[in-house]
Amino acid sequence: MKINKLILFLGLSLGILSSCSTDNDDERFPVVKGEEDPDLEIENYLYNAMSIFYVYEADVAELDENYFDSEADKDEWLASFDSPEDLFNEGLKVPAPKDRFSFILDDYTILENSQSGISTTTGMDYGLVAYGENGVFGYVRYVIPGSPADEAEVKRGMLFTEIDGEAMNRSNYQSLLARDGYEISLAEVNDNVISETGETIALTREQITENPVLLAKTLDVNGTKVGYVMYNSFTADFDAELNAAFGKLKAEGAQALVLDLRYNGGGNVETAVDLSSMITGQFEGEIFSKQRWNDLLQNEFTQEELVDRFNDKIRTGEAINSLNLNEVHIIGTSFTASASELVMNGLSPYINMVHVGDTTVGKFQAAAPLYDSPNFNKQNRNPNHKYVIQPLIYESKNANEDAYYEMGLIPDITVSEGYTNLIELGSPEEPMLAAALADITGNKMAIPAVSYDIRFTKIGERGETDVDYQRMYIDKIPEEVRKKAVELQK
Repeated sequence: MKINKLILFLGLSLGILSSCSTDNDDERFPVVKGEEDPDLEIENYLYNAMSIFYVYEADVAELDENYFDSEADKDEWLASFDSPEDLFNEGLKVPAPKDRFSFILDDYTILENSQSGISTTTGMDYGLVAYGENGVFGYVRYVIPGSPADEAEVKRGMLFTEIDGEAMNRSNYQSLLARDGYEISLAEVNDNVISETGETIALTREQITENPVLLAKTLDVNGTKVGYVMYNSFTADFDAELNAAFGKLKAEGAQALVLDLRYNGGGNVETAVDLSSMITGQFEGEIFSKQRWNDLLQNEFTQEELVDRFNDKIRTGEAINSLNLNEVHIIGTSFTASASELVMNGLSPYINMVHVGDTTVGKFQAAAPLYDSPNFNKQNRNPNHKYVIQPLIYESKNANEDAYYEMGLIPDITVSEGYTNLIELGSPEEPMLAAALADITGNKMAIPAVSYDIRFTKIGERGETDVDYQRMYIDKIPEEVRKKAVELQK
């Protein structure tokens, strides 16, 4: 079958990614179940969505419009997979390392909650470290205010080796930490030996909406007022809180800024653009980033529709609180990904962007949630299932056409966070912040020396099994494109 994807694209609507207030999730369109394969309607939705929007569509032979001789041949191929998940992962997307981030879910509410900052958690954010032949310990990185962990007086820097009395190892740590509630056994390091202290803390999980702005304060460092923001996720629902944090720094007269993204795995693209406009302000209207979609869609956009620009308002219409800085120090590590890297890469052509920390993940593609509906957005979703996919839809570069690809962003000042001697976040003595402050004040001799403990290897962190882990996504496309799609259907 010669599947004319361009006609299919025009006949669907490019409103795929809009999360506008006019959506009525209760409106449904009638769908006739496949008679021979009950999953066939799902499989056709997956095929159509990926053939139109997948940025690496050209690398999947079966997505080519001339691949199948007939619709029946295509359906037979779709039905050859045991499940929609198998079709998506084994038939429709290219394997890692080229595509590490496209995914499928059988319940879209999980994705929607994640992108709103809603999760079921103890509130203890942790990293995980391997040591010895098979040992694993966790270290507390921060605690969500008001969470069960906060109420249980869990503190940054605590170490734990056991869950419910069972020692963590490289095979069981994920399943142990996934329990609905558990008791951690605290540990300490003395004379190169990790041992339990005998103290335990019981933790329960609750549904929590996490404000990603953990800290916003101004430090007086040798007469220079330095703003410090600890920001842990690009969550669109908290854009106002992020803007308020910058308003606070502005009111306090911040002359420099340290933006701490060490644990930030990314999130919403529009929020990343707005954050970059909060840091600057003097580049309103200039190109922040450029998009490269697949060949089918690239030719359907105008050049203006393929760029993101610095702006002066957040999505609520509220004016952005801009610091108008010509330099920013950003803390980024091996846990820093996607929208965080977008900010770092997007700012670098315009101001002195000083990267403090470790090499970042290397996530340069944006994705979008695509539902089983006539235009792939939330409205009129198929009532017969709750599948959703979030494939990579475009690659991103900055205004200078620079990208960082899989190798990540390399630091200008290399400094690492330890595991066994963590200092309070926001303290001028905390090593990563101290390195940034030393560079800001010109006291480069005060930059902490890099030391690696070869006994320990980072192997994970809280949220690594979450659906949106280290993803960057958009939730709408330009209104001009949506209007054009409507016109083309007439």
